[in-house]
Amino acid sequence: MTEPGWESTRAWRELLDGLSELDSTFLEGSRAVADEAGVADGYRMLATILSVAFDTYLFAEPTRPVFIEAVSPFRRDRRWGGDNTDAYYFYAPIDPNRTYRITGHRGDSAYLSLTVYNEPSPGAWSDRVVGVVNDESLQFDAAGDFELIIGPSRPEGWDGTFIQLTDDAAVAFTRDYQSDPINGRPARWRIDCADEPEPIVRSDLKTATALRSSLRWARTMFSIVPLRVGVRADDERLSLGHEVAEVANGFGDPYRVPDFNFGWSATDASYSFGSFDLDVDEALVVTHTPPTCRFWNFIVWNQFMAGHNVTDGRTSVNHASAMPNSDGSVTVVIARQALAHPNALTTMDHPKGSLAFRWFLADELAERPTVRLVKIGDAPRSTT
Repeated sequence: MTEPGWESTRAWRELLDGLSELDSTFLEGSRAVADEAGVADGYRMLATILSVAFDTYLFAEPTRPVFIEAVSPFRRDRRWGGDNTDAYYFYAPIDPNRTYRITGHRGDSAYLSLTVYNEPSPGAWSDRVVGVVNDESLQFDAAGDFELIIGPSRPEGWDGTFIQLTDDAAVAFTRDYQSDPINGRPARWRIDCADEPEPIVRSDLKTATALRSSLRWARTMFSIVPLRVGVRADDERLSLGHEVAEVANGFGDPYRVPDFNFGWSATDASYSFGSFDLDVDEALVVTHTPPTCRFWNFIVWNQFMAGHNVTDGRTSVNHASAMPNSDGSVTVVIARQALAHPNALTTMDHPKGSLAFRWFLADELAERPTVRLVKIGDAPRSTT
């Protein structure tokens, strides 16, 4: 093949070559998925991540910004990165040397925030939160409208909500959590650049940089997913001791997200992650006591940290939809098909995958959720 004369041509071919290798992460080795559904999920994740990367690096114009939908309860092409059925996420790539006015309306949000993240280098995932505001620090008028400014310095005369941008600030990311995602009114967001926009230049070098950044972004995602499920407690391989990384059908200790993070994580939240490995006649019984918090939810993911649309099947429960036990704890029953418990969730027939709790603005960390693996016939059918 003749050596291309354009740098963007070389970058495009690098992207195609790199993408052709990424499916090995879920087809081969210790993280290989076990079934047809897992393979299908893997290719959908490849397509989704490429789409997000292109929106971030190839098509974005930071001097003419728009909020791009990153996660929605209703979009199958935006199931990625730890999505959930209760939230709308939007993001806008920004220029750290410019000032932006962000306006909106809170709708029926149970929790609302905007976070600015850095980018250490082109295509690299964020490792630090530049600034964050939530609905406790935003100022709302009687109609529920709000306004804030982000920029390198506070505009003269502006005494409202403000986030100061650092030299490596790269993206503004919104979160809107709904107690009733099917019927609730989503928040509305708009971002406008206060400075004169730059001319739109579609150069060879700029395009090449965007394509290489997109590949780097995708490679990072597939260094994380698919997640390992681990082995079951009844698996004889547990006798290997330190050679076994983790056990399926359990949870890790809850933790808070620090300002120095990885990716677009929420520093207002605390999390606990687990996994499932279920036969068709088995169920997991998960119980936790929610701390005092603004919002919490629990969701079933596949091995790619991705869920389903809210109308596909009941795969999540939150603080408003869960029916508590008499002592204030909440029990959730998970199986490959929907069961009779008021808080029953389905894995949509996936035999393996991940589980995630999140609590926003919690007064204290929750205790680690407890888990019992039972036969479906022994699973509880009511709260206690």
